[in-house]
Amino acid sequence: MIRIGGKVILVKQGDITAETTDAIVNPANSQLLHGGGAARAIAAKGGPVIEEQSRRLIERIGEVPTGKAVMTDAGRLPCKFVIHTVGPVWGEGDEPEKLRRAVWNVLTLAELYNLRSVSMPAISSGVFGFPKSLCAEILLATTAEFLKQPAIMLDEVVMCNHDQMTTDIFQAAAQSCQPG
Repeated sequence: MIRIGGKVILVKQGDITAETTDAIVNPANSQLLHGGGAARAIAAKGGPVIEEQSRRLIERIGEVPTGKAVMTDAGRLPCKFVIHTVGPVWGEGDEPEKLRRAVWNVLTLAELYNLRSVSMPAISSGVFGFPKSLCAEILLATTAEFLKQPAIMLDEVVMCNHDQMTTDIFQAAAQSCQPG
């Protein structure tokens, strides 16, 4: 756990679809097609509203660019919203900055909607191939930087990953994280 004033970043192993934070983060592709991994689990448990709202968003905007974030309702999930963000594919160039931007935009969107808590998995570290240790460092450091801003209402960010290995990597990164 990392404390930043009265705010907290928590690392835990768990099922992102069971999180009761105000929003959960879907590590999405640019077409918001929920075909596998966390995206499939989120859409399956949340029900058709997530896929329907995603489809309508894509009809209006064309695609979600890497590093950007959009929001849908959560359907049957215990959270209120799903924030979909497109992280970088490892090897496409400038991946650390693109991942940092994706996390910052997720947190900014949560703040714009006056959310108090968000649960986020290891964005881009699955099929997109981003190295898990670098992912953990970027997610934790970017979140800490965001939460240090004055007048931020968001007060809890949960780094929630389903597997023990990724959770252990995030725990180790949290222990060495010096938010200052």
